[in-house]
Amino acid sequence: MEYKETQLSNDAMLDLYRSMLKPRMIEEKMLILLRQGKISKWFSGIGQEAISVGVTKSLETEEYILPMHRNLGVFTSREIPLNRLFAQWQGKASGFTKGRDRSFHFGTQEYNIVGMISHLGPQLGVADGIALAHKLKNEKKLTAVFSGEGGTSEGDFHEALNIASVWDLPVLFCIENNGYGLSTPTVEQYRCKDLADRGAGYGMESHIIDGNNILEVYTKISEIAESIRKEPRPVLVEFKTFRMRGHEEASGTKYVPQELMDEWQQKDPVLNFEEYLIAKNILTNDLKEKFRTEILAEIDKNLQLAFSEDIIVSDATKELDDVYENFEYQEIKPKENTEYIRFIDAISQALKESVKKHENLVLMGQDIADYGGVFKITEGFVEEFGKDRIRNTPICESAIVGAAMGLSINGMKAMVEMQFSDFVSSGFNPIVNYLAKVKYRWDQNADVVLRMPCGGGVGAGPFHSQTNEAWFTKVPGLKVIYPAFPYDAKGLLNTAFNDPNPVLFFEHKGLYRSIRQEVPVDYYTLPFGKASLLREGEEISIISYGAGVHWAIDVLEEMSYIKADLIDLRSLQPLDMESICKSVTKTGKCIILTEDSQFGSFASEVAAQISESCFESLDAPVIRVGSMDTPIPFAKNLEKQYLPQERFKEKLKNLIEY
Repeated sequence: MEYKETQLSNDAMLDLYRSMLKPRMIEEKMLILLRQGKISKWFSGIGQEAISVGVTKSLETEEYILPMHRNLGVFTSREIPLNRLFAQWQGKASGFTKGRDRSFHFGTQEYNIVGMISHLGPQLGVADGIALAHKLKNEKKLTAVFSGEGGTSEGDFHEALNIASVWDLPVLFCIENNGYGLSTPTVEQYRCKDLADRGAGYGMESHIIDGNNILEVYTKISEIAESIRKEPRPVLVEFKTFRMRGHEEASGTKYVPQELMDEWQQKDPVLNFEEYLIAKNILTNDLKEKFRTEILAEIDKNLQLAFSEDIIVSDATKELDDVYENFEYQEIKPKENTEYIRFIDAISQALKESVKKHENLVLMGQDIADYGGVFKITEGFVEEFGKDRIRNTPICESAIVGAAMGLSINGMKAMVEMQFSDFVSSGFNPIVNYLAKVKYRWDQNADVVLRMPCGGGVGAGPFHSQTNEAWFTKVPGLKVIYPAFPYDAKGLLNTAFNDPNPVLFFEHKGLYRSIRQEVPVDYYTLPFGKASLLREGEEISIISYGAGVHWAIDVLEEMSYIKADLIDLRSLQPLDMESICKSVTKTGKCIILTEDSQFGSFASEVAAQISESCFESLDAPVIRVGSMDTPIPFAKNLEKQYLPQERFKEKLKNLIEY
């Protein structure tokens, strides 16, 4: 291997050598422990140390790095205590995830490292968000994020590069092209000659670097990093390297031709650099042995610390408490001055007031800036708050949700408007696998609000009319709010921006301009997890939310002889079971109305909980009423048949007579 002359001092080169030797020796020890059954799994980065070490050493310690499986050198170069790393791999309490996740699936704010998730792609969008926060705060910093060549086939890769390019974000995209995605070779992964060629498609500067040459990695990345700090922009770097062991140890390398293994063995980054330093009289055999002895002693000492730590003890209360970031709700009561406004106006007011209240809040969404959004909710916001905080996004739902997560990691708040809640399926992965789990996994909250214009009755068809709250109410870590009135919408949305947890805020677009109410002019909040008792009666409990509440009101006005408790849930997660049970215990009968198709709906969960908690008080079966189990149709008569209003009236009558 050829090493070009550099301006690096001998001490600097020795530091690079020792920094590569350390993860290599740790890995060699881990492979022994794996065979002994003392760790559960291992993803080897042997042969790729120069990339992790070179990139990390090129960045400033306060700059974030988002590594992958094979980037042990990132963690060791940031000098994370080895006992904590070892404890992490053994599932011990002093690890970074308290035994809740394994391997490198963790982050640590203390060392500015944000670990991966198994879905790979979402972390690229997260890097965008971290970098955006740096840019908005006028900090001359960059963010480095890693991907394997296999991960570049994911849509998140393309979305993240596109966003970074459009927004001139200071992100260093590092592709470790090691030849195989598990067993799939590069010729079956992509057709371009080099992955760096993809940079041109995004108007992005790109480079190809020999990933086994530590001097080339360190000097070139140092130069690029300094340039990005001076001129914020994304840069794509493809590191040519090779994976010398299996994707993980159990999979082996039988699919790799032996001659290819032999070729890359000759390019070993640690051994080659060692030989170079010895030839240059920079490294002596004595010094080499000194380094190895010191590193081995450090490994053994910290292994003993990790092994001696007790096995983690399960505590159900603690597990449940760690799903959500602690939120101390502060009630801000409304003043007497009110105005008669539409549901949509209440949403707009809450957004504007929260942007004023939270100076670190960024609103993102398709067409929400100059155009004001397809529903004109943010009309005029750009003139008042500027395009830095009111941001049009490309059609990249997944990476934008990831960017919102990155903003939260870097100390900001984010809102993402799904133009229609139906489109959330394109951003589903980072919501349920990143935002929802990040607090539980490594104690990082996701301070993100996702606004979800939803619902039918407006003839918009299967892709613009769904009410898909049930996709999310079953996911621990998410909060789901679904108001039916302008007053509630404004107060609850204000609370959503105060809450440091991820909140999905459903807004029925059929209510936007059809429902008006007296609403306080000034800022106020309403608590999550508190249902609203709209009407009181002794015969039956009617439970609903969103447009269903208004359908129930219409039916009760028509069938005025029915004396019912009408409960508007408002908050689905957390759910006010106390109010539900109190009502059902009183009336003995219960009917739950949802706009969602009935099977597997949120109404089904409420019905199940009532059956479990209030069984002895029930005088009749708990009845669910929902839409048909079909996609929602477009034509007016078909949509009318799909929606549950008529069925609700009939089933309510039958239940009263039961």
